[in-house]
Parts: sequence; structure tokens; C-alpha cells
Amino acid sequence: MLLSLTGCSGPFSGLDAKGPAAAEVALLWWGMFGFATLVMLLVAALWLYAIKRPADGSRQVRTNAWLCRGGLVLPLLSIGLLLIVGIPAGQRMLPQAGDNALKINVTGHQWYWQVHYPGHAIEQTDELHIPVNTPVYLHLTSADVIHSFWVPRLAVKLDMLPGRTNVLRLEATEAGTYRGQCAEYCGLGHAHMQFSVTAHEPQAFAAWLKEHSADD
Repeated sequence: MLLSLTGCSGPFSGLDAKGPAAAEVALLWWGMFGFATLVMLLVAALWLYAIKRPADGSRQVRTNAWLCRGGLVLPLLSIGLLLIVGIPAGQRMLPQAGDNALKINVTGHQWYWQVHYPGHAIEQTDELHIPVNTPVYLHLTSADVIHSFWVPRLAVKLDMLPGRTNVLRLEATEAGTYRGQCAEYCGLGHAHMQFSVTAHEPQAFAAWLKEHSADD
């Protein structure tokens, strides 16, 4: 039990959220975990009741009723609850009209990340810099094969497809450095296709932007 809890933290743990989108995913995961645990306990209790209950003439009829409830009603209820909670959560992770968002272009290559800041003449490899508490729109594409951009503690993952641009809304609520990873197998160097996202306080980010724009 204690060993399993180690997965709740760390640089690649989606349960140690430091961004609104990751927090939504973590909350949804804990809700699903709690519901699944409740269903498991209920099924175990019914199983114990069934094996200890003496047989009678109406047992077959009651068994069919329980099969209907457990095989039809319970799955429909579970899926319905998941959709009711999950769809609004997913909508909140999409780009929103009116966001004062910073735009960053990210291109996946075998096996590195090319990062470009439009309007600032800044181009980097395997690292992003963003301001805290500010939505950032990442325009993601691939130069070769399918990649997948994923920063577990900040956002959901999104595929990067050759010839197509997908937009990911990224936001950090705390300053710090967060690790990211390609989440789609893309060849021999896939395991080493990692990157970092450094979230700065707004003034520090403005200074970083000015400094690196001048350098370029």
C-alpha cells in the first residue's frame, strides 16, 4: 500500500498537479478511484451474501434481477456519471475566447523539441519558459512522425501530427521547473525525448523574454 502511494508525487505524476488542467484530471481520477472502490466493496458484499444465503425456489428469479442490475444498470449509471463530470472538465481545458494568452510554437522532431516564440525571435531546444498564472497556447505540430506533448503536472497530453497544428492550453499555478515527455512511441530515441517547462513569476518572465530577445 505504501509503495503504491509513491506514484502520487514526483516529476511525472499527474496527481501532483500544479496547473488547472492537471488539477481537473487529478480530481476526476480520484472521483473514479473512489467510485470504483465503492463498486468493488458492494460487489464483494453481494458475493458474500450470495454464497451464504440458503437456496430457495425464488433464487433463480432473484439472480436474474441482480444480473440485470449489475450488468446493465450499474454500467449505464457509471458511464453517465463519468460523462456528466468529464465533458465539462474537458471543455474547460480547451482554448477559451478572451484569454490573454501567450502563443508558443512547438515542433516535435526525432528526437527533440523545437520551441519558437513568435514576435520575439526566440528559438530553443527541449525547454519552454512561461509566466505563472497566465494561459499559454502551445501550437503543436510534428516535422516527421506522430509525437505527443505531455507535462503531467501541468496539462493533459496532446498528439502532434505531421501537416497539422493542434492547440494545447497550458498554465502553471506555481513557479518552478516541470518535466515533460513524448507520450507516443516515435522511434529508437523516444525514451530520451524529454523537455522542461520553467514557470516564472510575471516580472521574472518579462525579464527573461527581454534578455533572450536581445541575445537573438
